[in-house]
Amino acid sequence: MGMKSKIEWTESTWNPVTGCTKISPGCAHCYAERMARRLRAMGQPNYARGFEVTVHEESLDLPLRWKRPQTIFVNSMSDLFHDEVPFEFVRKVFGVMEEASWHRFQVLTKRSARLAELAPLLPWPDNVWMGVTVENADYAFRIDHLRTVAAAVRFLSLEPLLGPMPGLNLSGIDWVIVGGESGPGARAMEPAWAIDLLGQCRRSGVPFFFKQWGGVNKKKAGRTLDGRVYNEMPAARQPT
Repeated sequence: MGMKSKIEWTESTWNPVTGCTKISPGCAHCYAERMARRLRAMGQPNYARGFEVTVHEESLDLPLRWKRPQTIFVNSMSDLFHDEVPFEFVRKVFGVMEEASWHRFQVLTKRSARLAELAPLLPWPDNVWMGVTVENADYAFRIDHLRTVAAAVRFLSLEPLLGPMPGLNLSGIDWVIVGGESGPGARAMEPAWAIDLLGQCRRSGVPFFFKQWGGVNKKKAGRTLDGRVYNEMPAARQPT
C-alpha cells in the first residue's frame, strides 16, 4: 500500500527522490520543504539531508510491491526533473512506472525545459500522466514545453494560483487543476482568476478540477467554486 495522500486529486505518493530548490514564485512557501524539516527533526532516515536533493534507490521498487491498482503521485517531496537528479535515475523511475502497468502515475514538474529535453529519451506508457505547474502568466511557457511530450495524458496544476491567466493555449492539454495556496503566509487567490480558467476549460472541452481556495484555514475555505464542486478527471486520450 502506498503512502495514503491527503491531496484531493490522487490516492498515494511515492518519493524515489526527495528534496528540491526554489525555481519560481510558486515555490516561496513550499509545503514539501516544511514537511522535510519536520521529518528530519523526527529522525526519518530519508530526510537525514533535510531538503537537499537526494535519490533513494531503495524506494524504486515500491510500486511493484503495491498490488492494489491505485493512482500514485510521483515525488510529492521533490521534482523528478530537477537538474541534480541524474538522467539514469529518471530513466529508472520511468522503467518502474512502465513495469507497474496496473497503477496510474502522475508526474508533476516546474522544470519543463529539462522535461522537454529528456522526454524523447524516456518511455511514455499509457499509465503515466505528465503535468507542469504554472502559478502565473509569466510561466505559461511551461505549457508549450509540456505540449511537446508524448504522454498519454498531459495536465496542468495551476496551484498556487498567484495571478490571472487569460487566454491560455490549452490545445493538447487533457486536464486542468486549479487551487489557491494553503498554509502559513498563504497568498490569496482572486475568485475571478479561477472562474476565468473554468470558462477557458469549458470552451476547450478540458476537464476541470478545483482543488481548494486555500488560505490559512484550508478546510474552512472549502472547495466550491460558484456554488459547486469540480472533480472532473481526464479521459485518457486515444493514441492518434
